[in-house]
Amino acid sequence: MLAVPPSAVAATAAEKPSACALRGTTGWTDEGHDTDYSVFKRPVGTIKVAMIFVDFADAPATESPADDAAQLTPGADWLRSASYGKARLDITQHQRWVRMPHKSTDYGYERGLSHEEHEAYVKDAVTAADPDVDFSPYDMVYVVATKNASAISFTPTYVYEPGTAGVVADGNRIKWAVTFGQDMWHWGKKLVAHETGHTFGLPDLYAFDTGSDGHRFVGGWDVMGLIGGAGPQYFAWESWKLGWTDDSQVVCRASKGSDTVRLTAVEYGSGTKMAVVRTGPTTAYVVESRRAVRADGDVCSTGALVYKVDSSVVTGEGPIRVMDAKPSAAPASGCRPLDDAPYWAGESFTDSAAGVRIEVLSADGYGETVRITKS
Repeated sequence: MLAVPPSAVAATAAEKPSACALRGTTGWTDEGHDTDYSVFKRPVGTIKVAMIFVDFADAPATESPADDAAQLTPGADWLRSASYGKARLDITQHQRWVRMPHKSTDYGYERGLSHEEHEAYVKDAVTAADPDVDFSPYDMVYVVATKNASAISFTPTYVYEPGTAGVVADGNRIKWAVTFGQDMWHWGKKLVAHETGHTFGLPDLYAFDTGSDGHRFVGGWDVMGLIGGAGPQYFAWESWKLGWTDDSQVVCRASKGSDTVRLTAVEYGSGTKMAVVRTGPTTAYVVESRRAVRADGDVCSTGALVYKVDSSVVTGEGPIRVMDAKPSAAPASGCRPLDDAPYWAGESFTDSAAGVRIEVLSADGYGETVRITKS
């Protein structure tokens, strides 16, 4: 979380931000603001996580649990920064290997893993660790499989289905768990942010279909899409949905009119984070200021990101879609754009059918000034 100069103050909302909040209609993870926190984890405050380590008779661990933990525990700092300090993962590592009762190839990962199969895996892991771990104080469990278990090929998130037996240990129902597989060695700490985001009720922003580019909806601009993208913060919309961005940081245009808004980059900690133009019962356009990160780690000024939100679209089918700009030249900063997406000073986006126009009036190192119009 970066500091913002005093001049970057929040703008006064044109209309109440609630007028631009969208209701979800899918009954599961979506971009609606009415997250069911009897099912999903409320993403504020300290979240206590038990991290346990499992191996298998056909894939015994030969590495130290600390080696595996080192891939993941930095995700706590990443999430704390991304949430502006409002969500904090308190991860307790129980650094010993516990043996699962079945072979790694018996758990169904090659079939894609049903909810029932995944729950059985979580239950076996928790039961195996229970003699040495008191699960009663924890909100969530991270199950880390040995690097030698190639059959545990990917990392899914478990969310308890109300009304079922579920997994109970030490009097505590395990409602949320992430079971880390081989892909943790590729994605590292940001995989923690992605999968834990599902326990908060966030959908996948990459495409589930395999017939075209799987990252065509949002590219590398959100960790719920391309985890390893150069700008994979959470969208300002999702930060607002999760309670990390306040209403005072949102400018809403739900009726006809125009507003000029000074945006500070989502990656910074204060200021106005987004301007929203509502276009229907479940749809809106959002503009926010974004920064990418160079290969050397330096923050890179990129521009204003425009995207469409549709809270009726289910996970994996594009509930958020970034509107690509096609600039003819690189900006003065020399920062290369990601997926040709950011709009720079002097450029604009128009959806005539929806009566929406978004213009980027000026830019500096901390953000952009934009004009949003609904006609």
